[in-house]
Amino acid sequence: MTTFKDMIGREDVDDLEAILSVSNTDVDQVMHTVASQTDALFTWDYERTRPALVKLYEKAKTSQWNAETDLDWSIDVDQEKVVVENALANPNGFLQSPDFDLSGTPFAKWGDKEWIQLGIESQNWTLSQFLHGEQGALICTARVVETVPWIDAKYYGATQVMDEARHVEVFAKYLDTKLSGHYPINAHLRTLLDDIIADPRWDMTYLGMQIMVEGLALAAFGFMHQLTTEPLLKKLLRYVMSDEARHVAFGVLSLKEFYDGLDASEIRERQEFAFEAAVRMRDRFLQQEVWDRMGLDVKAVLGLVMQDEGRKLFQSMLFSKIVPNCKKLGLLDAGDAWLRTRFTELGVIQFEDWADTGEEYLELDEVAKDREAATA
Repeated sequence: MTTFKDMIGREDVDDLEAILSVSNTDVDQVMHTVASQTDALFTWDYERTRPALVKLYEKAKTSQWNAETDLDWSIDVDQEKVVVENALANPNGFLQSPDFDLSGTPFAKWGDKEWIQLGIESQNWTLSQFLHGEQGALICTARVVETVPWIDAKYYGATQVMDEARHVEVFAKYLDTKLSGHYPINAHLRTLLDDIIADPRWDMTYLGMQIMVEGLALAAFGFMHQLTTEPLLKKLLRYVMSDEARHVAFGVLSLKEFYDGLDASEIRERQEFAFEAAVRMRDRFLQQEVWDRMGLDVKAVLGLVMQDEGRKLFQSMLFSKIVPNCKKLGLLDAGDAWLRTRFTELGVIQFEDWADTGEEYLELDEVAKDREAATA
């Protein structure tokens, strides 16, 4: 039986010492190599036999957008002003609840200057991790095209490679031209991406990237889209979300068929992989690098962060897309319902009956909506 120690490197998912022991020691590294033994798979069966994937492919072809011409890059972004406006629009933000006592903490003597700087660093950090995650998606989707056995999936996967390249482009440009600094990839995110890429099984690439990473990204982009007052970022996120919803739907449609043919031990491996991915992504959003750059005791701050009700709500909402999609795939209750138990312990099982992403991409197609409005 695989233990928590085997999966995530610790027995307690909230063990701060173990979480902080995973660190990025190669912050100046430009290239990162991941070894993989994946086979490239040709198929000589060109018959279109999966109508749902055909529909998704057709939607992808008509929903492409251009990062240079469909976004107004002339918009000036005053990062300090954005932080202040976001705080006014969301008064009960991180550690700002009147019920949260900051006396005796590192934040007790903070004034507006420090809180604004924290907001700026958080913006830089969040967009940097989005950028790194999108490059991971770019590489993984290229792998999917190479390894998936169905021609309909290869067709659609090729459109996602283009989508992911555009996402890397757009987040890099926003960071370079509108914000004030980059952060290296978070160590927990890098470990997860390494595991997804190194696994030679094509469905593990699907599960790790299309369901877990892309599912969390879709929720995170939606959360930021609601909170930000900055118009360029708001529209950028709307467009990216349009793509991401199709990507998650691609994973759900493809894996449902494949998982129906797996035995109990194979499904258990997928359940454990999904749990490991969930924990690593949760750890990533603790923003250890921000606290360190702000000159704070990271362990002491994280002790407070993990108690903050606003942070707990944010972390749980990140799983609002993942849990229903895992249920749709049969992973929640397969075998002894092992994954249901784990998601219950993580405090995210309440999302199981929310809409899965199988058809949600049609509702989130903001590109089509904008084009219809322009021609009306």
